[in-house]
Amino acid sequence: MAFTFKHAAKQMQKWGSINLQVRLIQSSAPCASSQVAMSHFDKGHFLPYGKVEENVNIVKDILRRPLTMSEKILYGHLDDPKNQEIVRGESYLRLRPDRVAMQDATAQMAMLQFISSGLPKVAVPSTIHCDHLIEAQVGGDEDLARAKDINKEVYNFLSTAGAKYGVGFWRPGSGIIHQIILENYAFPGVLLIGTDSHTPNGGGLGGVCIGVGGADAVDVMADIPWELKCPKVIGVKLTGKLSGWTSPKDVILKVAGILTVKGGTGAIVEYFGPGVDSISCTGMGTICNMGAEIGATTSIFPFNDRMVDYLKATRREAIAEAALQYRHVLTADEGAEYDELVEIDLNTLEPHVNGPFTPDLANPVSKLGDAARKNGWPLDVKVGLIGSCTNSSYEDMSRAASLAKQALDKGLKFKSSFTVTPGSEQIRATIERDGQAAVLREAGAIVLANACGPCIGQWDRKDVQKGEKNTIVTSYNRNFTGRNDANPATHAFVASPEVTTALALAGRLDFNPQTDELKTPSGGSLKLSSPYGDELPQNGFDPGMDTFQPPPEDGSGVAVDVDPESKRLQILAPFDKWDGKDLEDLIILIKVKGKCTTDHISAAGPWLKYRGHLDNISNNLLITATNSENEEMNSVRNQLTDTFGAVPETARYYKAHGEPWVVVGDENYGEGSSREHAALEPRHLGGRAIIVKSFARIHETNLKKQGLLPLTFAETSDYDKIRPDDRISLLNLKDLSPGKPVTCKISHKDGSTEEIILNQTMNETQIEWFKAGSALNRMKQSL
Repeated sequence: MAFTFKHAAKQMQKWGSINLQVRLIQSSAPCASSQVAMSHFDKGHFLPYGKVEENVNIVKDILRRPLTMSEKILYGHLDDPKNQEIVRGESYLRLRPDRVAMQDATAQMAMLQFISSGLPKVAVPSTIHCDHLIEAQVGGDEDLARAKDINKEVYNFLSTAGAKYGVGFWRPGSGIIHQIILENYAFPGVLLIGTDSHTPNGGGLGGVCIGVGGADAVDVMADIPWELKCPKVIGVKLTGKLSGWTSPKDVILKVAGILTVKGGTGAIVEYFGPGVDSISCTGMGTICNMGAEIGATTSIFPFNDRMVDYLKATRREAIAEAALQYRHVLTADEGAEYDELVEIDLNTLEPHVNGPFTPDLANPVSKLGDAARKNGWPLDVKVGLIGSCTNSSYEDMSRAASLAKQALDKGLKFKSSFTVTPGSEQIRATIERDGQAAVLREAGAIVLANACGPCIGQWDRKDVQKGEKNTIVTSYNRNFTGRNDANPATHAFVASPEVTTALALAGRLDFNPQTDELKTPSGGSLKLSSPYGDELPQNGFDPGMDTFQPPPEDGSGVAVDVDPESKRLQILAPFDKWDGKDLEDLIILIKVKGKCTTDHISAAGPWLKYRGHLDNISNNLLITATNSENEEMNSVRNQLTDTFGAVPETARYYKAHGEPWVVVGDENYGEGSSREHAALEPRHLGGRAIIVKSFARIHETNLKKQGLLPLTFAETSDYDKIRPDDRISLLNLKDLSPGKPVTCKISHKDGSTEEIILNQTMNETQIEWFKAGSALNRMKQSL
């Protein structure tokens, strides 16, 4: 049976006695957790609760105010809490994360950068997860075998690099990085950084888990304090209870509609209130995962009994017990203040379907049909896809299977094509054992490999031609133009697994599962009952195959080879350092119009195979960004030859002729993935600065790391003053200092000039990165 709210009430009663126990044993708590390992795989690394509590007490004495939960965890990991300036939204925190996680596409560049540092071994527990390079084609086993063959060189590199430098390696087929982290590595109070934008998934288990670029991961692995601009805190108060068709996914779909894709930028979203306890631990993970779509630094839920249940189900009872003893540092203080407050009543929350083309276009399911007809969105659902790092838990799969079973009992199957992506080998093995996978297959589903697959564009789709207008519905997190299948005409909508399943059974976007009925083969009708499913498997999880490769105690003898002729891997050459002069008469490579995500700057899909080869992957630079001059993609005027050509080729021409260049962009530039290739590529091809109306957080940091100047218009209307054939001069750079704007001289082709002011957010350390040519160059200097 599904988790019931009667059970929730009992659990809340239990909390009363737990609170008393916590008060009684707090004095002995440091001893209780000091020897509890952070994971089954990290026997020599222990829970940091004692140190976190000590640091929090120091900060409280300084700030003299209540702290939110996320503040406690962040400040609890400060490198020097006594001397740390703490001003939300202003100061830079120097932090000591507990661990690092990398997915295989980003791990290639991260490990190449770590290797070039010359260090012998990582300083903190770190892991690599092979999930991005497996293309969905025909089915799980076949697709996995094909991926292992095609990517053999890359997997061998990651495996041997992990062994040499002390990094755990999760082989292909293990599952998606964020699901593996939730099952094995996340814990209440952890500070974890991951080289993927959906790392915040771990906030469902009460951790501060933040997506970063590979250069940030290198800092942490090299034992350098990691810098993060002190986030503001947005509070989301949940009241009421989830029930019926409404799911955890609908909470974040609603929040995305409220805050938009950039409303969370520079902030942590912290959930609280009585409604929290009606959400499962994995459901909280879903909400935190998709918080990346509102630009949030991360999202987090307070430690509660649902997390205790999940920890115990994943064989981490000792961590649960230690967390209970430190509950006072894993929840917000009474009276803690938020910079912004959103309130959502779960009793009245309706299922949502967000999209197309952006994850913040929120459509209540009851209004979706009307919106589709009004906007000309295709009503036929070609494909429904469930799973991904956002929604692939046991509960998700069980609730989707409950709907498929109702349909099968009436002789119905999916009208749309339907795919299922298990989040991990553990989930796959358990739903095979317990029958959910069989039910979904019987209804017409294809079960894919335990990997990212279509969510990130790894989908060899055959049912439509490129340019053919069509609709798909997914339980994924992101639905930018062309993201899933490289077809810009695909209208992708994001919903819960339950709603996705219902729409695929109906085959229509205008089907409201709360009110509408399905026609059965016998001529009758079926009104689907609300989905149901166990939160956790009654017989425990089946771990499936052992897919983890631990690093040896001494990996110094392991050889890591990179073939100089390889098309997939390339040893990095250092970027040139700043020559101390102003950047004058820079060419504008492209003036981008409208949305420009990291998918536009560095496309995924088929390009993933080049993530370890900087020169080859640079051939995708900005190829799907819209050029303001001609409203076209991948067509820019070469200012030296006065001919139009592809963006990467034009950039290479400028570089070959000694002409550095800039990019001019719009709002929230670099929204989306954490991929640092979107910063590495422009640097590699001769870029010097990116000038935009506003940046997404991770991308701005990645640009700084690679020695580029990320600049924003002091007056956003100045964007309109720049013409594609202008020359740009960035002046007085010798006086570059924190908070000081940069003077920009615009030289028009007609000989006229004008000056505007550009803002920058670099601190002293980041200015040193610019001067050294990159953060990696600066680190090597210091070493």
